[in-house]
Amino acid sequence: MNVLVVHDNGVLARLLLKQLGSTHLDVTPLLISDLSDLDLSGVEQWVPRTTDLIVNAMWLTDPEAAEADPELARTKAFSLPMALAEHAAANDMILLQLSTSYVFDGRKQSAYLSSNPGNPIGQLGIWQWECEQVMRTVLPRHILVRTGWGLQRFIRKVHQAAVAKEPLRLSGRHHGQPVTTSDLARVLRAVVLQLDCGAEVWGTYQYAGAEEVSQYDLGLALADMPELNGKGGERAVHVVDELPAWAAVEPENATLVSTKIRNTFGVKQSPWRAALEDELALSGLGVTQGHGLKGLKVD
Repeated sequence: MNVLVVHDNGVLARLLLKQLGSTHLDVTPLLISDLSDLDLSGVEQWVPRTTDLIVNAMWLTDPEAAEADPELARTKAFSLPMALAEHAAANDMILLQLSTSYVFDGRKQSAYLSSNPGNPIGQLGIWQWECEQVMRTVLPRHILVRTGWGLQRFIRKVHQAAVAKEPLRLSGRHHGQPVTTSDLARVLRAVVLQLDCGAEVWGTYQYAGAEEVSQYDLGLALADMPELNGKGGERAVHVVDELPAWAAVEPENATLVSTKIRNTFGVKQSPWRAALEDELALSGLGVTQGHGLKGLKVD
C-alpha cells in the first residue's frame, strides 16, 4: 500500500512517520508548514497518483488557538481535510482523518459513543464536526478517529506557568482522557496496517487514554514531575482548582468510549500516566531523552 502522510511540524507526524517507516509500506511525507496562504486547488499536484491511503496527521487539540484565529482553524480543521476528501473520492483513495472530543458539548452524563451526534461549543469543535459530517457524505471510504485531550497542550500550560511564576488555574469539573502523541502514533499505525490487509471498516472511531481525570488533577500530576520542579525538588507550579477564562470552550465531560476501535483494530487503551516522562521529553520543555527526537519542540 502507498501511504501519503500529510503533516505539519508537530510531534505526532514525526513519530508516525518513524513508526510507518519501520513497516513494509511505501510511505511518502507531505509537509504543509504554512496554512495561512494555502491554495487548496493544488491538491492534485500534491498527491501522487499511486496513493492508496492519505493520512492527515495534523492533530488539532487546542481550542484556545482556534478561538484566537478562527479562519486558520477553519482551514486546518475543515477546508484542507475537505479538499483531501474530495480528491480521494475522485481518485479511489482512502482518507484517515483525526477529530477530537471537542465536537461534543460535554452535557452527557456518561462517556460519549462514536455514534453520538456532535454539538460543539467552540471554533475547533465546530469545524471538526462540520468536517466529520461532510466527509461521511463525500467519501464513503474514510476512517475518522476522534481523540481525547492532547497531553502536550497541558504540558505547555504547566511549563508556561512555571516560567511566569504564576499559579495555574485548572478546573476540577472538567473531565476527560489525555492521549500521548506516542500512543496515538501507535494506534494510527495499527489502523493503517489493518487497512493494508484489506479491512473495509469505514466509519467513525474514538480513542482516548485509559484513565479519566479532571483537568485540575491532570495539572497536579504534571506539576509533580521532577523534570518540571524547581531547585531542591520543590514544586515549580502551584495548581489551583478554579475555572480559567478559556474553560468556556471546554466541554465539562470529554470522556470517550473506545471499545469500537479495540474490537475492530485490536487496539487497547494505554495508561497516559505511564508515558508522562516520555511525553515531557518529546515536548522539549523538560529533561529531553530518547525516541531519536531529542529536544524536539512542539508547535
